[in-house]
Amino acid sequence: MKLGEACAVAPLAVSSGLLAAGAAIAFAPSVGSTPARHALRSSGAARGSATGGTVDQAACAPAVAAALVGAAAGARRSRRARRSARQALQTAFKTDMSEKIFAEAQDLMPGGVSSPVRAFKSVGGAPIVFDRVKGAYAFDVDGNKYIDYVGTWGPAIIGHADDVVLAALKDQMEKGTSFGAPSTLENVLAKMVIDAVPSVEMVRFTNSGTEACMGMLRLVRAYTNRETVIKFEGCYHGHADSFLVQAGSGVATLGLPDSPGVPKGATAGTLCAQYNNLESVEALLKENEVAAVILEPVVGNSGFIPPTKEFLQGLRELTTKYGALLVFDEVMTGFRIAYGGAQAYFGVTPDVTTMGKVIGGGLPVGAYGGRRDIMEVVAPAGPMYQAGTLSGNPLAMTAGIETMKRLQQPGSYEHLDKITKKLIGGILDAGKEAGHALCGGSISGMFGFFFCEGPVTCFADATKSDTDKFARWHRKMLERGIYLAPSQYEAGFTSLAHTEEDIDATIAAAKEVFAEI
Repeated sequence: MKLGEACAVAPLAVSSGLLAAGAAIAFAPSVGSTPARHALRSSGAARGSATGGTVDQAACAPAVAAALVGAAAGARRSRRARRSARQALQTAFKTDMSEKIFAEAQDLMPGGVSSPVRAFKSVGGAPIVFDRVKGAYAFDVDGNKYIDYVGTWGPAIIGHADDVVLAALKDQMEKGTSFGAPSTLENVLAKMVIDAVPSVEMVRFTNSGTEACMGMLRLVRAYTNRETVIKFEGCYHGHADSFLVQAGSGVATLGLPDSPGVPKGATAGTLCAQYNNLESVEALLKENEVAAVILEPVVGNSGFIPPTKEFLQGLRELTTKYGALLVFDEVMTGFRIAYGGAQAYFGVTPDVTTMGKVIGGGLPVGAYGGRRDIMEVVAPAGPMYQAGTLSGNPLAMTAGIETMKRLQQPGSYEHLDKITKKLIGGILDAGKEAGHALCGGSISGMFGFFFCEGPVTCFADATKSDTDKFARWHRKMLERGIYLAPSQYEAGFTSLAHTEEDIDATIAAAKEVFAEI
């Protein structure tokens, strides 16, 4: 046997699980120990003969045995270390208080929550109960700290509990928390929205994204004097009856309600098309008098699904051709993927826009706006009625104003784009290196991925994702202090408060988890 051949035996045998050097091998020293290294250096087996470079196989056996046993011992130590690390992680991550509070909540509120996705139904386990948030981090009632990529589902774009925003809110609270009357703050925020969003010439403030979409729906029907609207499978526009339409392609045009309690009449005027598919849209426009085509310009409620620019441009052309209005629901994308929203990012201007989340800086808010001639149909300027006791709330206006001031500062969106690209790139690379089917992407501070080969261009594609694997991944990331949306079908969000170190820590955790699931 050649010297090189002898040296190759040990790792090959260990990696194949072959230890056949005799019972005495069990007592050989580890290859990492001093006696073992000395034996390998000084034995005739290591030196070989002076004439042919061959090795005395009998002399080689003890050295090879030592190498085999040492490598096996090293592998055992590595496994023990990984097992110990997992046990330490499980010991450190305690959620006793969260579980206790949630158990009580289930007797007080339906499902124990005020909004369904918070219950962790799609990922398993009890939800985490928050105690406080600050910057890029969330802290639960058990004292665990998390890097947060939910950001209260999008509003926390400059970071949680920003000091400047809090100071402005404190000043405003001394003046009053609710007026139910006009205030200067409404004018200030309205001007900021109108200056930023290409489609908006007038705006009406509401208290939530759902309320904004309800007002928008009534508005487009009143303006066009048509009842039928087109939405897209997998796009969410709040829980108003008309929008809760089943997304399955087989019943897409039948208007079947997606929730008990929604009468068929409420959804009869709602048709569904396939996202990123212009032919499906034109087929419906040809056969129906349509008031509006309504969509998330970047889908965030089926996971992260971006449009093609040709799709958005095509919708603009088709709606103009058939006399329908084009509506961008920018409750999620507004001021997040660009200061002027998705319409500024893609260069496609709709007729009406709904907004929320970011424009309230973390307080309850919504808004809809559009061309002046359309918005003047809204009462009291016009006959279409919509009202709200807390609409234009001074606290929400204040938080929105301060948040948008921060977003106007140079480098804000460049930072979001840089860290989010690094985050999603690192997650995708780590998953693929571990042998998982994975696809995803990002735009500015919004991202998402699916456990499938992809590409994902519509809701039907998104349903091919391995949601069981996502649930396991989600839980193990949670145990490592990474808080992500508890559903495969929700986008993730970064903020100006997230740092390079936060992103590096998240990618490192992802690598560990991908190796385990």
